[in-house]
Amino acid sequence: MPIDSKAQRMIMGHFATGVTVITTGREGDFCGLTANAVASLSLSPPLVLVAVEKRAHSHGYLLRDRVFAMNILAADQQHLSQRFATPGPKVFTDLDYKIGESGAPILAGTLGHVDCKVTEILPGGDHDIFVGEILDGESRDGEPLLYYCGKYRALAEG
Repeated sequence: MPIDSKAQRMIMGHFATGVTVITTGREGDFCGLTANAVASLSLSPPLVLVAVEKRAHSHGYLLRDRVFAMNILAADQQHLSQRFATPGPKVFTDLDYKIGESGAPILAGTLGHVDCKVTEILPGGDHDIFVGEILDGESRDGEPLLYYCGKYRALAEG
């Protein structure tokens, strides 16, 4: 018998993760979601993946546009994580962003981003796994936004 979903959530909450915002869309019709179910998949070809709940508003945008930017949040960007974690449409008019090679919006001030075109969509239970080929990206130094046991965290000095 499979594990209870509440128990799974509690157990997996003990896995510390970075926090990303996945942005997608084209020509001003944008959407986004906060995601920590992300991974670097391959160096050759350069691939990343993000798992997106099928009921999420952004899911339809990803299916339609087949592009996304994975924005890796800095420690001072908790407000962006919270903003994109809420269900439903997202407003981008007051955000600082640029348009990536894919056409997806790339958020300003992040620790880094990869701009991707979707090459494969795999089923994953109540999620779909979007595999993206990296078209472009960049990074900068800084402290990451971390999430552990239901709370935002910071790196310990050491």
